[in-house]
Amino acid sequence: MSTSTSTSTSTSMSDALCPPLNTTAQLDPTAKLDPTAKLDTKALRAAFAQFATGVTVMTSQTHAPCGMTANAFTSLSMDPPLALVCVAQSAAMHAAVLRARVFGVSVLAADQEGHACYFADRTRPRGAAEFDGIAWHPGPQTGVPLLAGALARLECRLTDVHRGGDHSIFVGEVVGFTHGAPTAAEALIFHRGGFHRLPTRRPA
Repeated sequence: MSTSTSTSTSTSMSDALCPPLNTTAQLDPTAKLDPTAKLDTKALRAAFAQFATGVTVMTSQTHAPCGMTANAFTSLSMDPPLALVCVAQSAAMHAAVLRARVFGVSVLAADQEGHACYFADRTRPRGAAEFDGIAWHPGPQTGVPLLAGALARLECRLTDVHRGGDHSIFVGEVVGFTHGAPTAAEALIFHRGGFHRLPTRRPA
């Protein structure tokens, strides 16, 4: 899975119920920065992995439906409504989105860990067989596959592509979406290389 981080602009953090600040945290006195040291990519990957993200399945549709597990997804703007996903340039999804100019994002629930593993498995079937046994329906606006049981489903039309190292940042205008009730299901979380459940927070 991608290790890019994500944030959300759709809900103000100032609106959330926040606990008091932790004022006892201290800097690690043993930590030293060496500007001449070569970047340790393994350690960097571990650092990126400290950031917990949601998990999505990104989809597109050309001659056949295609899907890919992605956690480098974020909302970007409300006016206009934009979202972005970061995709490796070597991924089949990269070429598919450039051809189709549309993509879908299904935000996975905690009981859909199997979907996350399946769409991250490079040995999975491709072409029409890729979605055999997967409950999905075509999005009414774009025709992209949207997964049944997902917490939210977005349809996007590609508006911009930005190069970011070995990935591309696909920016899409949201042209359709659905979501369940806020307390309908727990969210699937990816953190430190593993999947976790995020319990639903009940209103006070």
